[in-house]
Amino acid sequence: MIKKIKTFGRIVKNKPKGLIYALGDKRVFNWLPDKYYLKLLYWGETGKKLNLVNPQTYNEKLQWLKLYNRKPEYTKYVDKYAVRSYIAEIIGDEYLIPLIGVYNSIDEIDWNSLPEKFVLKCTHGSSANIICTNKKELNIKDVKGKLNKWMKKNWYWFGREWPYKQVRPRIICEKFIEQNDGDELRDYRFFCFNGEPKFITVDFSITNKKKTRRNLYDLEWNLMDEEISYPKELGIKVKKPEKLCEMINLSKKLSANIPHLRVDFYYIKEKIIFGEMTFFHQSGMGQIRPTKFDNQIGEWLKLPKTD
Repeated sequence: MIKKIKTFGRIVKNKPKGLIYALGDKRVFNWLPDKYYLKLLYWGETGKKLNLVNPQTYNEKLQWLKLYNRKPEYTKYVDKYAVRSYIAEIIGDEYLIPLIGVYNSIDEIDWNSLPEKFVLKCTHGSSANIICTNKKELNIKDVKGKLNKWMKKNWYWFGREWPYKQVRPRIICEKFIEQNDGDELRDYRFFCFNGEPKFITVDFSITNKKKTRRNLYDLEWNLMDEEISYPKELGIKVKKPEKLCEMINLSKKLSANIPHLRVDFYYIKEKIIFGEMTFFHQSGMGQIRPTKFDNQIGEWLKLPKTD
């Protein structure tokens, strides 16, 4: 097996970044055990050798967690429908986006009964969303095609984020929410380590990757110098949320006793709304600048002991 991996490594050497991701998504590497696939993927995405024996950086430790921190409840936390009951139990259902419907298949959706604005989400993956702002202009045939493709996909394979592997594919319909000023919807992402948030990120221009910007803030809402994957947005000043302390406390409750969890909220009209929870930010392949910040986050992330 090692020989096969080295042979493939020579073939893809100097090929475009993202190639191994794409092939993994197509399940070309189903035969490859998680450990070896992650080593190959990490090298392809970062150009670095993955250290799993004594991981030090944030990205390295995320790969380690994929392999050695597998708790059944994590599957519920990444399931966009099942997680709702967990949120209601821990912090209260008042933080949830109102649910319009849940469907086991596309055929169960009654398109005529849906409101003029809504959001469809596949429960078993990431970025599998349909945002409808005007139902009269919605191409239902096109939407069905996308949903059908997503419903057949297992998000585990391309990044080996194992919590996704057993999530039941479903579709939920949620109320459409929008920012106060009509601007793009912003989510506030709290990076937590054993129940302690350390910093927050806010993204801008997320629909255009070439223009995407990402700001990092400390818990006092001071703009940080460090960057993760995208440059800072200096032209837009995001006001410190009035309920920032509450958001911090909520993220603490949701991430308690978990080595690392990213907890996302929206903040609209002075109301906190839960977004999602993520165990592996950018699948542990984000470009962290400067390198010493990757090591700093790695120090915050304390790996659990294994048997």
